[in-house]
Amino acid sequence: MRAVVLGIGNTILTDEAAGVRVVEALERDFKLPADVLAIDGGTSGMEMIEDLSDLDLLIVVDVVKTGAAPGTLVKIAGADIPVFFRSKLSPHQIALPDVLASLELLDAMPKEIIVLGVEPVSLELGMEMTTTVSDQIQPLVSMVADELLSHGYLLESLVMGEA
Repeated sequence: MRAVVLGIGNTILTDEAAGVRVVEALERDFKLPADVLAIDGGTSGMEMIEDLSDLDLLIVVDVVKTGAAPGTLVKIAGADIPVFFRSKLSPHQIALPDVLASLELLDAMPKEIIVLGVEPVSLELGMEMTTTVSDQIQPLVSMVADELLSHGYLLESLVMGEA
């Protein structure tokens, strides 16, 4: 089994940093097993093909524009994934669909893809996320950890007082 948690986002566009910040917090709070790779994908594209090839599970963490209230946590999985990539809910959908299309052509698509995200308040130029979105980083980390655990990946908490 192999899984990747891919945090994507641009850290100079306020709430756009959410995916990257979740990966940083995940790596700070948990010792990940050898079969789980956490990637700060930033605004990467095709250079991720090797890391994303032939996965059992790909968890993408990003800001997601669904029209819900700012700060709303979003999970997109299963049959909704193709719809997600057609409807341009994330600013990174230029690169990620191209990567996934290439993986499909190479017959190396991840077996399962889950998108976890948060509805942004602002995507304006700025180094600080809004409080509304930054308050959702730890809940998103918990969502990622829960997904990994439910798929059989064993995580070890590095946070005092947690198992």
